[in-house]
Amino acid sequence: MIARAIFVGLLPVVAACGPVPVDQAERSCLRDAEMAERPRGSIAMGVGSGSGGTRGFGSVELEISSDYIRGRDPSDVFNRCVQRRSGQMPERALADQPGWRGTR
Repeated sequence: MIARAIFVGLLPVVAACGPVPVDQAERSCLRDAEMAERPRGSIAMGVGSGSGGTRGFGSVELEISSDYIRGRDPSDVFNRCVQRRSGQMPERALADQPGWRGTR
């Protein structure tokens, strides 16, 4: 009885690991292709004051993918990602994807 309850409880997790529709995979893999093209980052700076006086603060965020470091083509990264997630090749090339702003 306990084993069955555990199995039924894990069923949604197992089902979530299966292939997704190609269009859904294309949308989610667009980010991988963007990260293969160039790193992303942001810088924040500011000044704050309080009872302790005035202080400056700042932060830097930088996100670099291993595909970028290895010099992989964003189209290849996209195609492999879609195939891995859906089990099929993309229906549209990376350059034809809505939202793609690549420069290569």
